[in-house]
Amino acid sequence: MTMDSSRLSRRGFLGMGLAAGVITLTACGSDNDKASSDGNATAANLVMTVWGGESDKTAYQKRIDLLVKKFPELKVTLQLIPNDGYAQKVQTMIAGGKGPDIMQVAESVNVYSSKNQIQPLDELASKAGIDLEKRFGSIGKLYSYQDKVYAIPDRSGAMIVFYNKTLFAAKGIEAPSADWTWDDALAAFKELTVPGKQWGYAGSGWWAQWWSFVYQNGGKIIDDSGKPAVATDEVIEALQWAGDLIFKHGVVPTQKQYADMGADVGGDAAFANGKVAINTTGFWGISGLTKSKIDWDVAPLWKGKQQAVTAFGSGLAVSRTAKNPAAALKAIDFLTSPEAQQQIIATDQDVPANIEVQKSEAFLKPAWMTKPVNMNVFGESSGFVYRAPFIPQWNEMQKAFDDGLADFWLGKQDARTALTAIQKRLETIVKPA
Repeated sequence: MTMDSSRLSRRGFLGMGLAAGVITLTACGSDNDKASSDGNATAANLVMTVWGGESDKTAYQKRIDLLVKKFPELKVTLQLIPNDGYAQKVQTMIAGGKGPDIMQVAESVNVYSSKNQIQPLDELASKAGIDLEKRFGSIGKLYSYQDKVYAIPDRSGAMIVFYNKTLFAAKGIEAPSADWTWDDALAAFKELTVPGKQWGYAGSGWWAQWWSFVYQNGGKIIDDSGKPAVATDEVIEALQWAGDLIFKHGVVPTQKQYADMGADVGGDAAFANGKVAINTTGFWGISGLTKSKIDWDVAPLWKGKQQAVTAFGSGLAVSRTAKNPAAALKAIDFLTSPEAQQQIIATDQDVPANIEVQKSEAFLKPAWMTKPVNMNVFGESSGFVYRAPFIPQWNEMQKAFDDGLADFWLGKQDARTALTAIQKRLETIVKPA
């Protein structure tokens, strides 16, 4: 399926940053760089690497400024790196012994951990008194591998449903809810579709979308033993349901129909233009709609046999070359606290991972919002988030899906045939831990 350029540029989780080069910003604290012999945090000079664009630079710097104001013994230099070179850049820095102290990570977290490029944080977090479940809910240990935590959640918002209120009202359809089933969703899609002119749903061609259906259906991409499990009936049924929305029911635009709407138009842009009635995407979709002429709101994703939804976000990790891991963790502790996390929503950057902030008035009614929007949907959806398999072979796994599903998303192949072939490829890539 076509992916929006807005999705590629807005969300750090996808890692398509806008910066043209490494941008370095410094928040000054003490000029000393000291660590006690037992690793306790004292004065320290820290380097923090992130990806993104101007809005990310602003948001992170405001949080760092709050950090050094509260802990003047810390000095933090922020380095903004273009995402298309982020992984190579930070790994080169680490290999040369000059890696960042704190680094932003996302789905590829265990690409780094498997190479011993970032440190397990369980002991440091325990000493700091950080209760991951209390602070972040179900995603507290999202960035884990082999029962070790490698990053602290920083930004995290569930995939949500955007719906066109005008089109719903015209058909007398009630707003989407977490109680909707697949059958309820399909019935609404059909009611909202005008063949060749308007479609009920934007589609599910992105892994984050159709994987949600997989986990709703009781399936898993990687099973509990660490083996690929994509050729199972549960996964096949979920993917086929997503494909049938296009080619059997005609309630989702085909790739050609998207192309006819204009260059680089996908679900986000088609929804904003009133071409589709329902879209499933992340927080970044809100910012793109604040000036849209359509009347819209958001809702939780519907359910299958159970409720499950993908979470988007990123975490903060401590690199192997950090000179003072305790000081780095102290900084991460503050950056993920309610005081600092409020800046994430205040600057319209993303959804803060901190559950307390997600439930606060600052998040539910942000100053920049131009219309009433049910922001409580993010908090409601946090309990439905499944734990995605962030394995060391993440990039190879995604390429296997991209290559293996190309014909499926063109209607040239059924889900069973495609996934059976992908299963065989994954078995050569993914080895159980």
